[in-house]
Amino acid sequence: MKERFITGLDIGTAYIRVVTGQYNPQDGNFYIVGCGEVPSAGISKGVIVSIEDAVSAITAVLEQTERMIGSPIERVFAGISGVHIVTQESKGVITVSRANGEIREDDVERVIAAAQSVATPPNYDIVHVIPKDFSIDNQTGIKDPVAMTGIRLEVNTQIILGLSSQIKNITKAVYRTGVEIDDLVLAVLANAESVLSKRQKELGVALINIGESTTSVAVFEEGDLLTTSVLPLGSNHVTADIAIGLRTSLDVAEDIKLEYGHAVPEAVSKREEINLSDFSETEKETVSLKYISEIIEARMEEIFDMVDKELIAVDRSGLLPAGVVITGGGAQLPGIVEVAKNRFRLPASLGYPLNINTAIDKVNNLSFTTAIGLAYWGAEIMGNQSKSILSKLKLPSFRIKSIAELAAKGKKWIKSLMP
Repeated sequence: MKERFITGLDIGTAYIRVVTGQYNPQDGNFYIVGCGEVPSAGISKGVIVSIEDAVSAITAVLEQTERMIGSPIERVFAGISGVHIVTQESKGVITVSRANGEIREDDVERVIAAAQSVATPPNYDIVHVIPKDFSIDNQTGIKDPVAMTGIRLEVNTQIILGLSSQIKNITKAVYRTGVEIDDLVLAVLANAESVLSKRQKELGVALINIGESTTSVAVFEEGDLLTTSVLPLGSNHVTADIAIGLRTSLDVAEDIKLEYGHAVPEAVSKREEINLSDFSETEKETVSLKYISEIIEARMEEIFDMVDKELIAVDRSGLLPAGVVITGGGAQLPGIVEVAKNRFRLPASLGYPLNINTAIDKVNNLSFTTAIGLAYWGAEIMGNQSKSILSKLKLPSFRIKSIAELAAKGKKWIKSLMP
C-alpha cells in the first residue's frame, strides 16, 4: 500500500471535518484510517468571514486527525461551497489538426480549453469545467472522442464558478495551517462521489446536502451533471423557527430539535408534551410536540420547495427515476424522507457513504459524507493517473489546471506576506 495519505477537508459552517485514508493500487480500494471533527470558527454560510478564526479551527482538526493516524498531514483536497457558487453552460469548438483526422487526447484538451475561455462574470473564477458530451462533424452524444476520426470537434460543458475573493480566502486559510492544497473541489460534487452510485447518476438523481445554514443541490442524469446550486437555507433555520415559535433561546430550541424533533406531525400524538424547564431553569412553559413538529415540517417544506424550483429550471421536477438522496447533518431529522417524498413526488432516501472501508464507526454518518467524498475524489485521481485524460476528466474534470495555477499564485503571494 502506498504510504501517502489522501485527505479530504470539509470546511462547513457548523463543523470542520477531515477524513484521511490511503489508496491501495493492488485492489483499487480506498481505506479510511483517520478522521477529525471540531466546531467551526470564522465561517458563515459556507464562506470565510475571519481568516484567523478559520485557521485556528482548521489547525485544530488537522492536529486531531494527525494524532489518530500517527503521521503529519501535508496535503489536502479542500471543499468549497457557499451561495456565491454559480453554474453556466459553455461550448468549445476546434478543428482537428491532423491530416488523417484522428482525434487524440491533446485535441480533447484543446476543445475543453476553448470552452473554458467563455466570458465569466466580474470577480469570478472557474472552479470546474465538466465535459458533458462531444460532437464530431455533427455526430452528437459522444462520450469519449479519442481515436475517432473527424474534422470538427465540439464539446458541451458545465462550468462552475466561485467568487474570486472567497476562493483566495479559503486557499489562504488552508495554506496558513502549513498544508498544501491538492485541489479545491465544489463540496456537493465531492459529496456525490461518496453517496451516489453510478446507476443512480445514469437514471437521474438529485443530491440534497442540508448543512447548518445552506443547502447544496446537484442533479445528475445519464452520468452527467445537469446543474448545481447552493441555497441560503439550512438546519439552523429550523432551530430559529422553533425558538421563535416557542419564544425561547436558540440553545434550548436546538436541544429540543435534536431530542424530540420530527418532520411529520401526523407521527406525533397530540397528547405528547414537554416541559421547557427540563432544558432551561428560566423556562416554565409546557408545549406540544405536535406543534414543534408542525414548525419543523413547514421549514423543511420550504427548503424542499426551493430545491424543486432548481429541478423545474432544468425540466426535471418529478422526473428523476432514482429520486432524491438527502445527506448532511441536517438530514438526520426523523421524518425528513417522508416530507421529501411528498414534496418532490419522487422516491427519497438518506445518503449514507457507499463502499466505505474503515474500522472507524464515526465516519459512517450523514455528517461526514462531504469529507469522505473529498478523500474519494483524491483517491480517484490517484487511481486514474495511468489512464486517459478523459477518464480523469469524468470525475475530477478539467478544473485541475485552473485551480492548481490559482493555488500556486495564491501560495506565492501568501508566502511573500509572511515574515
